[in-house]
Amino acid sequence: MTEETHEIAVTVNGAHRTARVPARRLLSDLLRHELGLTGTHVGCEHGVCGCCTVLLDGEPVRSCLMLAVTAAGHEITTVEGLAGPDGELSPVQRAFQDTHALQCGFCTPGFLCTVTALLRETPDPTDEEVLEGISGNLCRCTGYQNIIAAVHRAAGNGAGS
Repeated sequence: MTEETHEIAVTVNGAHRTARVPARRLLSDLLRHELGLTGTHVGCEHGVCGCCTVLLDGEPVRSCLMLAVTAAGHEITTVEGLAGPDGELSPVQRAFQDTHALQCGFCTPGFLCTVTALLRETPDPTDEEVLEGISGNLCRCTGYQNIIAAVHRAAGNGAGS
């Protein structure tokens, strides 16, 4: 028996996209496997690690917990969509690069999306606000100090404007 599929339309990184997906297909799987946006990483598959974080209508969501059909009609931004159209890094991406806020890089796409949303909401966060803002993302390599420094550098470079 073939699983019933649903036609959905989404805007991903500014481009209108359509896909036919089973009702139980995860958004992370749609992004990675159907749309080829492999920058969205899947770590724990339980929404704990934050590696799969993308922006849905500008708000961070765990794409490993969200069904693709529920994203229909929404705007999704993945790590691939954070850079400018000419490929210029966003202030958040530049700050992560400048402060060496990544090591293995597996968690980085989720952090970049999370921090982009954080700085949009809180353009000049305190240390406590940064810690609270990134608390849903896990990194096993960096010890977080450079990530916190990157958030402050991005804020100083107008990332939240």
